[in-house]
Amino acid sequence: MLGFVSLFMDVSSELIHSLLPVFMVTSLGASAFAVGIVEGIAESTALIVKVFSGAISDYLGKRKSLAVIGYGLGAVSKPLFALALSVNWVLAARFMDRIGKGIRGAPRDALVADLTPLEIRGAAYGLRQALDTVGAFVGPLLGVLLMLLWAGDFRTVFWYAAIPAVIAVLLLIFGVEEPRAASAHRRPASPIQWKTLSELGSAYWFVVLAGGVFTLARFSEAFLILRAQQQGLPDTYAPLVMVVMNVVYALVAYPMGKLADRVSHMTLLGAGLVALIVADLVLAHAQGLAAVALGVAFWGLHMGMTQGLMAAMVADSAPANLRGTAFGFFNLASGVAMLIASVLAGLLWDKLGAAVTFYAGALFSLAAFITLVLGDRRWRGRGC
Repeated sequence: MLGFVSLFMDVSSELIHSLLPVFMVTSLGASAFAVGIVEGIAESTALIVKVFSGAISDYLGKRKSLAVIGYGLGAVSKPLFALALSVNWVLAARFMDRIGKGIRGAPRDALVADLTPLEIRGAAYGLRQALDTVGAFVGPLLGVLLMLLWAGDFRTVFWYAAIPAVIAVLLLIFGVEEPRAASAHRRPASPIQWKTLSELGSAYWFVVLAGGVFTLARFSEAFLILRAQQQGLPDTYAPLVMVVMNVVYALVAYPMGKLADRVSHMTLLGAGLVALIVADLVLAHAQGLAAVALGVAFWGLHMGMTQGLMAAMVADSAPANLRGTAFGFFNLASGVAMLIASVLAGLLWDKLGAAVTFYAGALFSLAAFITLVLGDRRWRGRGC
C-alpha cells in the first residue's frame, strides 16, 4: 500500500515538475542558472529535512504520523504552482512541496524496512521504487494530455495536480497500519546525538559517501527537459522527456532490486554508473530529439539500477532502531550534493553551453566509479 501512496503523490508531483522548467523559462523568463537554483534548493531541502524526520521517527518509535504530515503538506502546496507569478513564487511552492517530501521520506523508507523480512528487502525497495516510477511517468503523460486539452495553458493544468495528491493522503491515513514491532526496538535517548551517529558504523558511512558522490554526478532532471526543448521539442510535449526516463526506470527498478538480493551490490552500482556516463556523453553530443531520447533512456536505466539499491544498502548497514536516522543522514549528504550539482549545472549551461554541463556530469560519474572501486573491499568485508 505504501507503494500506491507514493504512486499517486508522484503522479501529482511529476505532472507539475515535468512542465515546470519550461514554464519557468518560457512563461516567467528564467535562465538555466535560475532553474538550477530553484531545483537545487528544492531537491536538497527535501533530502536535508529527511535527517530530522528520520531521527524523530526513531525517537518516537512512530513512522506513519510523520509520513501523513509530509504527504499532507505536499498536497497543500500543489495549488501554489498554478498561482505563481514569478520565479520566487515557484521557489516558494517547490520549497513547501519538498519540505513535505523531506518529512515523509525517511519515515516511509524506514517503515518499508519495518514491514519487510531481510531476505526480500531488496525486492521490497525495488517494488516501492518501481511503483514510485510508474507514477512518475503517468504524471507526465497526464500533463501532455491536459496541455493538449487546455491548449498549452500551464496554470490550468497545474490545478489538476491536487487531485492525486489528496488521494495519496487518504490512502496513507486509511490504508496503512504501522506494525507494533517498529516501536519495540530500543529507542535513541534523543532524536539526534553524536553517540547515536557513532553507532551507525563505518560501512554505513561509506554508503553515505558513495551516495553523495553519486548525487554530484546526477544533477536535476530539469536539464534533460531543457536539453530536449533546445533540440526542438514543443512545450506541450515537454513531459514526454520524463515519460521516457521513467518508463525505463520503472521497468528496471524491480528486477534490479531482486537481483540485488543475490549478487554484489558494488557490481550493480558500477554498472549503473557506466549507464550514467553513457547518458551524459550521448546528451552532450545530441543532435536532434532521437539522440536526446536515447540519452534520457540511459539516464532512466541508471536510476533504476541504483536508487532502490542504495536504499537497501542503507537499511542493511544500519541498526534496526536507527534506520530512520540512517536514511536521514544519507539524504543530508545527498541533499548538499544535489544543491551543488544543480547550481553548477545551471551555471555551466548559461556560461559554457549544454554540452559542457553533461561532460561535467560524466566526470563526476567517473569520480563516483573510482570511489566505489576504492571502497569495494570494505563493503565486501560485510558480506554484501
